[in-house]
Amino acid sequence: RMKLLFVAAFALFVLSSFDKADSSAYDKILTHSRIRARKEGPNVCALQQVMGTKKKYFSNCRNWYQGAVCGKKATVLYECCPGYMKLDGMRGCPAVAPIDNVYGTLGLVKATSTQSYSDISKLRPEIEGSGSYTFFAPSNEAWDLLDEQMRSALVSNVNIELYNALHYHMANKRFLTKDLKNGMTVTSMYNDLGLLINHYSNGIVTVNCARIIHGNQVATNGVVHVIDRVISAVGNTIQDIIEIEDDLTTLADVAQQSGILESLGQAGHYTLFAPTNEAFEKLGSDVLERLQNDKEALQALLKFHVLNSVQCSEAIMAGSMVLKKDIVTTNGVIHLIDQVLMPDSAKQVMELVGSSQSTFGDMVSELGLAGEMRADAEYTLLAPLNTAFTDEVMSMDQRMLKIILESHILKEKVTLGQLYNGQQLETLGGKFLRVFIYRTAVCLENACLIRGSKEGSNGALHLMKTFLKPPITQTTSFCIFPSSPHAADLTDLLKQEGDFTLFAPTDMAFAGLSDSDLNLLKSDINALRTILLYHINGGVFIGGGLETGVTNLLKSLQGSNLRVMFANNSMLVNSVQVPESDLMATNGVVHFVNHVLYPADMPVGSQELLMLLKRLITYIQIKVLYEKVIYCYKDFVQMKPQNINNATSHKVPDKNLHEKHHRVLSKRVEITREHRFFSPLMEKFCSDVVICLYFHTEMY
Repeated sequence: RMKLLFVAAFALFVLSSFDKADSSAYDKILTHSRIRARKEGPNVCALQQVMGTKKKYFSNCRNWYQGAVCGKKATVLYECCPGYMKLDGMRGCPAVAPIDNVYGTLGLVKATSTQSYSDISKLRPEIEGSGSYTFFAPSNEAWDLLDEQMRSALVSNVNIELYNALHYHMANKRFLTKDLKNGMTVTSMYNDLGLLINHYSNGIVTVNCARIIHGNQVATNGVVHVIDRVISAVGNTIQDIIEIEDDLTTLADVAQQSGILESLGQAGHYTLFAPTNEAFEKLGSDVLERLQNDKEALQALLKFHVLNSVQCSEAIMAGSMVLKKDIVTTNGVIHLIDQVLMPDSAKQVMELVGSSQSTFGDMVSELGLAGEMRADAEYTLLAPLNTAFTDEVMSMDQRMLKIILESHILKEKVTLGQLYNGQQLETLGGKFLRVFIYRTAVCLENACLIRGSKEGSNGALHLMKTFLKPPITQTTSFCIFPSSPHAADLTDLLKQEGDFTLFAPTDMAFAGLSDSDLNLLKSDINALRTILLYHINGGVFIGGGLETGVTNLLKSLQGSNLRVMFANNSMLVNSVQVPESDLMATNGVVHFVNHVLYPADMPVGSQELLMLLKRLITYIQIKVLYEKVIYCYKDFVQMKPQNINNATSHKVPDKNLHEKHHRVLSKRVEITREHRFFSPLMEKFCSDVVICLYFHTEMY
């Protein structure tokens, strides 16, 4: 009895010493399993058993909450943690398991087949004696999985095969799981052949891809780790296996053509997902022939099947496409798969189209655009998502739809990293698109890219939520500059080629103004110039290019900043709504605004001037609505009679001004004298009173 107490105390001391050492991923998973089972009593671990199998895993956080192991349903089991045992009448596992030599420990961990084979092979005296060993002991189930003919040959031990096989499972040194580092090679006791160790972040530890299912079973002369399969000595490289395996002849041929085969015979740690001959047949002869004629694409294809690390099936939990797993070699592991994995870099540009852009791909093919793309040329697809193809779009005239889709195909391969601000890219239809780079977005004209760009062998694909919006389709004038020598320099500036953002309505004419209105415009040219410059920014800023949820400061040509926000799919400038945005022109972009913008930090002229401009903009917005046959809310402001003789204030218009709100619901919008806004349109207004800024476009 005293001897048993001493042995138990010694075991407790050994285990506690190990616990204080640096923990490994395996140890962390074990700790998590303890936490999950704490309601069951002391030293109990929670395991998850994959339904329909005998595979059990210590529970990690992800698997526990999913109730599954790599997507496979699992049931929860509770067992004593390694090194502990139950006592009758007590909860949990309160007792430390007795410690014995390696041979005796094989019995304690129920690896009785390995224990029996140790007797047959005459290994027992060695593992009962002095020394320090690590025994990777196959479980009873592991021996049952071994081919019957091979097991019989081993058990016969005619030429000490069984003894050598067991020695290959042993190392002449104690290795706990914390000592088994990922990628290390442990020298076995059979001809000093190596055992490849992998210690994955998910807590799984493998030896030649055999998983340790019960680790750290401490013995007086070493440690026992129970593994889930019998391992055999390896001497072939990945290249050797490819060349001798009958079902990998096509892989051997293409690997030889690409120049990759020899590299798989070199020292290293690789994982090869090897497509079988049947897998290559599924590609079709035309695709295989194309790949064989394109060495760069063929290399990309094969490299996509090779990892620069050893990934055993237990670590990746491969799916049903794996036909044969864990063919261990001296420089890695091979998994046979039943289909070829096609990387984007080996695909042609139309093959890059995914399920979320399938409508775009279908329409490009149906309208004959795919046939217009030469096999020896490179292209870039700007693919709108399926949601962009509304009923309205699909009901369009096919000729017009084809023109629109042509603008989404570039006549060169441009990857995301090759795009730069100011770049001009030619479309399949012969037009040019400009590139705008922002802090958090990349835009082509008025459509910005979203995540999901791909690069193929002869092209690239970028995703867009929507189509490119049609630009201003005619020469459009902004008749907002009074005829004055002081305004000429401003007009000349804005007529130059360049990049401008204009926050203004776009229409060719104002309503007729009274004589007093015209006199007011002419009399305060400097103030008007200040206001107009404040509506213009020297750059192109697209709504989708603005950082959402924060204030974007855009410096106006007047010098003060415009405060622009983009939130809830709506743009605000100085808290003023922008009902329509991103109208592209060859020298800039136009955004509608609901009200006159003016810098709050400096005088800009009389209150009457501000009110007049507000009236003008209100009218132009209504006229634009009439021309576009759309409906929305507009504010019609009716001025109260005021004494304007001494009105020099630069403050905002009187908040007490009466406002009448009208909803524009029909195609016909009438502006009458009842609203006291405008006299009839004066045809000579633009030519006699103002200088016009023209935005030209020839995009479509």
